[in-house]
Amino acid sequence: MRLSGDRHRPEFSRLANESRVEGRRPGPLLSNPAEFRVLRMGADGDGIAELPDGTPLYLPGTLPGETVRARPVKTRGEGWASQVEAVIAASPERTAPPCPLFGACGGCALQHWQSEPYRAWKSGLLAAALRRAGYAVDIAPLVATPPGARQRVDLAIRRQGATVILGLHAGRAAEVVDLTACPVLHPVLFAVLAPLRAALRGLALLRREGSAVFNLLESGSDLLLRTDAEPNTADRSHLAEFARKHGLCRISWARGNAAPETLCLLHPPVATLSGVPVRPPPGAFLQASREGEAAIVAAVLNGLSGHLPARARVAEFYAGCGTLSFALASRARVTAYEGDAESVAALRAAANAQGLAVRITVEQRDLARRPVMAAELANCAAVVLDPPYAGAAAQIAQVAAARPERVVYVSCNPAALARDAAVLRGAGYSVLHAVPIDQFLWSARLESVVVFAIG
Repeated sequence: MRLSGDRHRPEFSRLANESRVEGRRPGPLLSNPAEFRVLRMGADGDGIAELPDGTPLYLPGTLPGETVRARPVKTRGEGWASQVEAVIAASPERTAPPCPLFGACGGCALQHWQSEPYRAWKSGLLAAALRRAGYAVDIAPLVATPPGARQRVDLAIRRQGATVILGLHAGRAAEVVDLTACPVLHPVLFAVLAPLRAALRGLALLRREGSAVFNLLESGSDLLLRTDAEPNTADRSHLAEFARKHGLCRISWARGNAAPETLCLLHPPVATLSGVPVRPPPGAFLQASREGEAAIVAAVLNGLSGHLPARARVAEFYAGCGTLSFALASRARVTAYEGDAESVAALRAAANAQGLAVRITVEQRDLARRPVMAAELANCAAVVLDPPYAGAAAQIAQVAAARPERVVYVSCNPAALARDAAVLRGAGYSVLHAVPIDQFLWSARLESVVVFAIG
């Protein structure tokens, strides 16, 4: 996209109206580019304009109030994904993005927006989700994480002849953009990318494609490679040397979605969660930044402050390796449920090592297929849940039926939060606190903590 003063106005109204006949999705629309005014920002971080019949146009890299020249290129939901050719009249809120890959890399959608309106829009995502669920509440000030703080990343790998590309997908595309710059990623992790890219060129374990999952731990960077071929003896030797040279504590490998095996272990991998050392499994889900993790823990504990009686029991769903479990154990007895066997083992081992087995009971359970039933929650003073992106549809129904006095919901997807919060509203819950946390800087994703109470 470029800034421009050119103007061009072909007619779209007839074709647009014809495409909406009898409620059909928009059909093929071929025409010259036209001018559009961006009306609002969509939930995915794209500007939205409209055709004369109200059909939405999704315009990446634009801002509310701008006039742009664009061409609808393919259907997207009930509207059109559009290619923006020029910004004719720019918003005064537009700013220079800090990353040279902005616009190509799909990791960030909003680096071109000034901080204050961007932050207001991020908070608005949480407010809108709760409105859809039937709540009209005040939202706490946004907790923002700084640039260069991202300590967990999942990168795609592609071999193209003698070249290896290591990076993130382009926006809504299969293409992988080589991550040669990144103001979001922690500098320690970013420093490993160029030498890893070079090392992968000579490894037999990569034929065409794979992925690299990094967690930055107290003991160093922890890397899980998933590739499409087996490592040979030379690969294993080269990766062990790579780990020594670049300060990695562990490198693990798996073919496709198989269980990982450790290729080299130089130091025990250690993540400290609320003061408790945990040895996470390869590629473990951990919070994206230390600042974001601290904000989530603080908001969860604040939501329970003054509520839990002595010897209270809390049910924690989607516990992972214990990001919230150990903090909760300082306030109550916790039954922590998690579906991943390796995460369960890591959480249980850490609790036992710290003498916390009397405070934390860990149970492996697939909460989508076998949710904890309402009767099992009868003695819980509170429920805390941190579900995956898809939310907690099966489990939230049982929580609503059990009606514990307090429910604390940690969300990374406002759409799933809106659906699950509506279930709680139907069971008689109100919202006490709602805290937006911008852990995924400059993206359309939002972390939040919402505290629900009966009555």
